[in-house]
Amino acid sequence: MFKKTSGSEAKLAYLGHLLMENRHGLIVDALVTAATGTAERDAALTMLGNLPDGKRITVGGDKNFDTRDFVRHSREMEVTPHVAQYPDTDRRSSAIDRRTTRHPGYEISQRQRKLVEQAFGWMKTVGVLRKLHHRGGPLVGWIFTFHAAAYNLVRLRRLLAQPV
Repeated sequence: MFKKTSGSEAKLAYLGHLLMENRHGLIVDALVTAATGTAERDAALTMLGNLPDGKRITVGGDKNFDTRDFVRHSREMEVTPHVAQYPDTDRRSSAIDRRTTRHPGYEISQRQRKLVEQAFGWMKTVGVLRKLHHRGGPLVGWIFTFHAAAYNLVRLRRLLAQPV
């Protein structure tokens, strides 16, 4: 069961997750999970674990990813978490500290986060995923991955048309 806001009704739902590279805005991985309170963070760690070993990378995310567990697991995987910070209050402090935010790459990652929102917007409007007409995890996952691949093709067309 999933609630979008505190005042809305709970519905059976799946959550779609995307892993996107920042430079060109192409989707690297897509995953669908059942809606739980920690599904976004769990899916992010799963998708990051599926990446081939190589140079150190960064991962961006919204304030939902600013938890001690997610930051610790990311760093253990040699992934630098560039997640939005919760403002320091009496109840909660950010898990991201100055060793991350002092670098210019952190600010760039925060600006590039909107690219993933553009992909979700395209999938909902052009890809007609606002209201899914399919049932079952495997079929929903296939449809979501298919739309992610179609978005990449549209994005590649735009990227190739740009002068270098």
